[in-house]
Amino acid sequence: MNDDPNGDTNDWRAVFWDIGGVLLDVGSARESHRRFVEALDETHGLPTSVDVALETWRTEVGRHFQERAGTEFRSSRAAYGRAVDAVVGDSVPSDEWLPAFERVQRETLRPNPGAVETVERLAETDHHVGVVSDIDTAEARLIFDIFGLADAFDSVTTSESVGRTKPDSAMFEAALAAADAPPETALMVGDRYEHDMRGAADAGLSTVAYGADGGPAVDYRVDDLREILDIVGVER
Repeated sequence: MNDDPNGDTNDWRAVFWDIGGVLLDVGSARESHRRFVEALDETHGLPTSVDVALETWRTEVGRHFQERAGTEFRSSRAAYGRAVDAVVGDSVPSDEWLPAFERVQRETLRPNPGAVETVERLAETDHHVGVVSDIDTAEARLIFDIFGLADAFDSVTTSESVGRTKPDSAMFEAALAAADAPPETALMVGDRYEHDMRGAADAGLSTVAYGADGGPAVDYRVDDLREILDIVGVER
């Protein structure tokens, strides 16, 4: 791992970002789920307490993704719909719960410190600024809109668009194709070792760990996302 963010002379052409845990503060996502369950209680009168309903929500969402075969894509929107039905105790059409869910997200979701300003600064340069994330495309776009980054990214590679999840090489290959960049000129910023660090490294990209576990697949580690500007040689 390179401990000196200013000590590398690579001609970086592309910087790819994960969303959850990197751009997005996951604590704010958890809070949005609680507030949404509270909203469901207000509109439907849940048969259990909010705490119990929230645990049911989390269990159903987790089960949805645990049933995934290998790296196949499974929709988070489908997971949320399944969780809503389990919490309410009846089938609820998406057009009844989705507007409230998105409203709560707009009110609650927060970026991690330094994420927005770093993306905006990179967007002012010649670097390709992209996203590689295991997320539904519409949800990714909503998060960008909330953070004021709707026009900041040159490419958005989601698991929905590729049909696979990280660490499948198809995710990184699609992102590199969108950037028209060789893997050795690209950085992947992620918070999960196996998915982001090892997946990207196996595809030939260099990696930046932000909260990810250490290991041989980590090239750089940052505690402040603004340090990415130092790595790629962009003045803050």
